[in-house]
Amino acid sequence: MTNDTIGVDISKDHLDAHRVSDGASRRFANDSAGHQAFVDWQGGLEGVHGVRAVYEPTGPYHRAFERRLAAAGFALVKVNPRQARRFAEATGTLAKTDRLDAAMLARMGALLDLEARPVRSPVLSDLKDLHMARQALVKNRTAAKNRAKNLTLPILKRHNAEQLRQIERQMAAIDKEIMALIRADPDLARRFAILVSIPGISAITAFALLIDMPELGTLSNGQAASLAGLAPIARQSGTWTGRAFIRGGRANVRQALYMPALVAMRFNPDLKAKYDQLKAAGKAQKVAITAIMRKLVLLANALLRDSRKWTPALP
Repeated sequence: MTNDTIGVDISKDHLDAHRVSDGASRRFANDSAGHQAFVDWQGGLEGVHGVRAVYEPTGPYHRAFERRLAAAGFALVKVNPRQARRFAEATGTLAKTDRLDAAMLARMGALLDLEARPVRSPVLSDLKDLHMARQALVKNRTAAKNRAKNLTLPILKRHNAEQLRQIERQMAAIDKEIMALIRADPDLARRFAILVSIPGISAITAFALLIDMPELGTLSNGQAASLAGLAPIARQSGTWTGRAFIRGGRANVRQALYMPALVAMRFNPDLKAKYDQLKAAGKAQKVAITAIMRKLVLLANALLRDSRKWTPALP
């Protein structure tokens, strides 16, 4: 039961808060003393239980505040900035200041009765940072490989090759660190072993699923597909029916599943049969691949829920 809702606009130096119950607004410093003052403002540890704090993620600026509130017992709701902006526009709030944003987040949380979710654990936060660094290195590697095709001067070719080797070393070091963190955590190690047992799911894809979709294993099929952005969205009005499409969800998860879906279409007997069935029914290749990606998410969710590794279906 949520007793109150507080909207918090988070910046590097400040926290602007607005409380629904009495309309009070206040600014706190975004440091340990300010975090404690925020808790005290709500009445201390005895007053925070059942209180929902609504905020937008702000990279490194929200994490310490988030951890302090989770430890105090707040119900935490992290909202997508685009959704928050659309809510503001829908309610006619066109002006944008830190104080107004805090009030808007408070109203959004209260009116929509937004559901709180557990805070990412410290090890998952570390894994997320490592994974983001790896993704940046992948982009740098792609750019360096593309440059190599057009370089003619020997010195530039040599420098580009050295850069590629350095990127590869850094990626290998990050992969090693990610794997070490996973192995040190029994639950993550168990989940990782289940994911890599699925044909088509490599260690890199398993990293992405563990880090970017930690809810896997606790969701219904519809929730898992929707969270990954792989649930078809219907388009219908009156007698008109348009083609369904996918939208929203976690783009990182979809990107991580694309290549595994191509592999699974060849080496996972169950998913290969599904792909062949879709193609025989006249479905476009893109639609069929998306369906395989969705099947992979649902399969991973089911196996993690049942805590068992993948085994081939009996003939």
